[in-house]
Amino acid sequence: MIILVINAGSSSVKFTLFDMSDNKKVLANGLIERIGLEGTSVKYSNHKDYKYQDKVPVKNPQDAVKLVAKFLVGEESGVLKKLEEIDAIGHRVVHGMEKIQKPERITEQVKEAIKECFSVSPLHNPHNLAGVEACEAVLPGVPNVGVFDTAFHSTMPPRAYLYGLPYNLYAEDRIRRYGFHGTSHAYVSRAAAAFDGRPPQNLRIITCHLGNGASMAAVKGGICQDTSMGLTPLEGLLMGTRSGDLDPAILLHLMKLKNLSVQDVDNLLNKQSGVLGLAGVGSSDLRDIEEAADKGDKKCAMALEAYAYRVRKYIGSYIAALGGLDILVFTAGAGENSVTLRAAVLADLEEVGFKLDPARNAVRSPEIRVISADDSRYKVLVVPTNEELAIAEFTQEVLAS
Repeated sequence: MIILVINAGSSSVKFTLFDMSDNKKVLANGLIERIGLEGTSVKYSNHKDYKYQDKVPVKNPQDAVKLVAKFLVGEESGVLKKLEEIDAIGHRVVHGMEKIQKPERITEQVKEAIKECFSVSPLHNPHNLAGVEACEAVLPGVPNVGVFDTAFHSTMPPRAYLYGLPYNLYAEDRIRRYGFHGTSHAYVSRAAAAFDGRPPQNLRIITCHLGNGASMAAVKGGICQDTSMGLTPLEGLLMGTRSGDLDPAILLHLMKLKNLSVQDVDNLLNKQSGVLGLAGVGSSDLRDIEEAADKGDKKCAMALEAYAYRVRKYIGSYIAALGGLDILVFTAGAGENSVTLRAAVLADLEEVGFKLDPARNAVRSPEIRVISADDSRYKVLVVPTNEELAIAEFTQEVLAS
C-alpha cells in the first residue's frame, strides 16, 4: 500500500510518501515553505538519492499539492509511474474535541467536525482542512484519512480531563482537557513497548515530548490516562514561548495592571513567555539557551533548570496517577538530542528509582536506546518520534477496518 502523508500548516506543507508493503519504506519526502509569502521554496528528496531545492511559485495549498504530485511522477524526481498508485492520503489534524476521537476516513461530516473545532484551534485546524481539500481537488478519488492530535488522549477518564469549573461549561461548551502531540505519544509508547519486549497492556509508561512545544502523557496498558496540555496547547510544561501552568488570577491582575487586551494576553502567554521570556536572549531554541548557559549566563541556566524542573514534577505526579512506572520515554527535538536536558530532568532522583547511565545518555543515535543504568528501578529510553510514519500506520489501519 502506497500512502502519502500530508501535514499542512499556515504557510507550509510537509509531505512523505511511504510504501507500507515494503517495510514501511520512505519513497520520497519534502517540505514547501513560505506558501503565499515572498521567497516560497521547496525541498524534495527520494530514496534514489535525488535531491532538489529551489524557489517555487506556490501561492496556496492546492498549488503545493500539485507540485508534490509533479515531483512524485517526474521524469527525474519520480518514484511512481502514475498518481493512481497512491492508495490513500493521511493528514495531520490538530483538534477533534469530542467530535472525533480516533483516526477517521474524511467525509463531509468529518470536514464539518473539523470546522466546528476552528474556535479552539484557529492556528491549525483551518490549515489542516485546507490541506485535505487541496488533496481532494488534485487527487480526486483517493481516500483521505484524518489523524487527530487529540485522539490518543480521548481515553482519559473524567477525573483527568475535567476542570474545576461549573459542570455546565463542560456539558454545554465542552470546556475540558484534550491534550496534543497525541500522534507522537501514541507512536513512542507503542515503540517503547515493542523495544522492551513486553505487551503494552502490561506496561505503565510516561512519555515526554520535549521541544519548543512540550507535553507529557501517562499511558497504562497502551491507553492514555492523563496528559499535560489542556483545552489548548498552552497548559502544562514550560515551553519555548508558552508559559505552561500558571495561576489564572495572574491574567486578571495583568489586564488591570498593564491595561492589556485579550489579544495582548494571548500574545504574552503563547509567544513571549516560556524559556524565551525567562532567558532573555531573544531565542526560544533550547540549543541557544544551553550554549549561553555553558558560557555563564545565569538567566539561561535558570530557564533551563525551570524547564527541567517542570518535567520532573510531572513525572512524579504521573507515577502516582499510574500507580507505579515501568518505562520513562524522552522524545522530540530536545528530548531526543539534549544530553544536558535529560540529565537535568533526572538529577537527584536515584532514591526515587531513576539512575541515569552518563555514558549511555551521551550517545547520539537515531535508534531507540536505553539511557538508564542496569540497576535503575525504572527503565529510561530515548525513542525518536516519527509522526509521519504513525499517521501512515493509522491511515492503513483505518482503510483495513
